Amino acid sequence: MEKMIKIHLEKLPEGLYLATSDDIQGLVAQGRTISETLEIARDVARKLIEEQGFPAVNLGAISDSFEYPLIVGT
Repeated sequence: MEKMIKIHLEKLPEGLYLATSDDIQGLVAQGRTISETLEIARDVARKLIEEQGFPAVNLGAISDSFEYPLIVGT
């Protein structure tokens, strides 16, 4: 079953991206691109959920609609 967690992305001065989450304690991921960082964060989240056994009520189930920030350059 898929769950949705909120990820905070931050661009570091070195040009790398850092992902953390208030939903899953201990989730920290770093990558060269946003895509790579999110992929690493997904793997880390999966491992933390398996190891820490988060109850289903702590994580939001994916509904038919949700908001997603879309960044558009002008």
